[in-house]
Amino acid sequence: MGESVAEATVTNWLKNVGDVIDAEESVVEVATDKVDSEVPSPVSGTLVKILVDVNGVAEVGSPIAIIEVEGEGSGTTASAAPEVAPEPAVAVAEIEAQVAAAAATVSAPVPSGPIAKNSNGRFYSPLVRSMAKEEGIGQAELDQISGSGKEGRVTKKDIVAYLEAGRKAMAPVAASQTPAKSPAPAAPVSAAPAVAPKPSAPAMKIGEGDEIIEMDRMRKLIADHMVNSVHTSPHVTSFVEADMTKVVLWRNRMKNEFQKKHGEKITFTPIIMEAIVKAIQDFPMINISIEGNNIIKHGRINVGMAAALPSGNLIVPVVKNADQLSLLGLTKAVNDLANRARNNQLKPDEISGGTYTLTNVGTFGNVMGTPIINQPQVAIMAAGAIVKKPAVVETPEGDVIAVRHKMFLSHSYDHRAVDGALGGMFVKRVAEYLESWDLNREI
Repeated sequence: MGESVAEATVTNWLKNVGDVIDAEESVVEVATDKVDSEVPSPVSGTLVKILVDVNGVAEVGSPIAIIEVEGEGSGTTASAAPEVAPEPAVAVAEIEAQVAAAAATVSAPVPSGPIAKNSNGRFYSPLVRSMAKEEGIGQAELDQISGSGKEGRVTKKDIVAYLEAGRKAMAPVAASQTPAKSPAPAAPVSAAPAVAPKPSAPAMKIGEGDEIIEMDRMRKLIADHMVNSVHTSPHVTSFVEADMTKVVLWRNRMKNEFQKKHGEKITFTPIIMEAIVKAIQDFPMINISIEGNNIIKHGRINVGMAAALPSGNLIVPVVKNADQLSLLGLTKAVNDLANRARNNQLKPDEISGGTYTLTNVGTFGNVMGTPIINQPQVAIMAAGAIVKKPAVVETPEGDVIAVRHKMFLSHSYDHRAVDGALGGMFVKRVAEYLESWDLNREI
């Protein structure tokens, strides 16, 4: 479902248990990171079990339903079952023995029973129940955790926040339920404070006239993605002011003819994107990702373009293989992705696979910005507003002051892999390509 997407919410089952399904037929609608989409069946068969109900959350890669294909339930395969059965039985026995041995060494309390899907009028998603089980949180303790989700539901974020806070609220209850015994060994007690809880934001006092607005799903995902990026990458930003006079004059002269000939409006975004692609070809170590201690150098140049939605949220569709597109091709791709982004018609594949990102903060009148890297990439560029200003221009007759069209380029990069020299030279090269624009360029 794309990089950085860890879970999906089931929004609607299009098929019921017992329905016959054809291969590639849509079975369920899911909501992932910023995109709602339908999931097709990989095979033909019968839907025999739904594992994740509507509004349930599933981790990416985990099963959400079981489809029985032809022959699985027939008598022809029954005779083969006893031959295969002993191997899983041995494996299960070994796993149970390992689990039992590991459980004997765990000092933390283990919940006495399974976590219920519904308790005290609240629904618990499979992800929340799984996390509670892994962390030794029992049903009574889980019921006391404040939920920030819809109708007070406990979310993954609530569980993480509760654990980071040290589970202080339930500590006295757990102690009172334990029979008095001989003093516990000192080692487990002293080991707990070794991991300091992460600092949390101070509580905000709600005053008269204040309005509490819960973040929608997309805003929560954006917030998590941005925080994760800042925690992952040490951000450094370099700035260059580019003279866009030639680009502005060329576009003003050609935009009507361009639209008449190709049926497309040409904006500054594909022009800047073309310069970025050329600079990436000059400095390919900008087009990389980090995975552990390894650097992945991408063979393709896929440029993401941050687009603002009518809701105020942000999405980043990706122009795939941008180095293989002409200026006309880039213009068509940019316009198409931007239009479908505003109408919520993007597919998951169209917001994944990016290797570099461009964001145009100049659209909102901002002269510059310090963008946050779109993980797992290592760099992002912000293009500011194009502003008329006096500038010194060198001529054969000497220096003169003239009115020029200027634009700031802000280049944020991951200092783990990109040093200041490379980051600075890259943004300077982008500016040079823009400043050397051919005024006689044909369309």
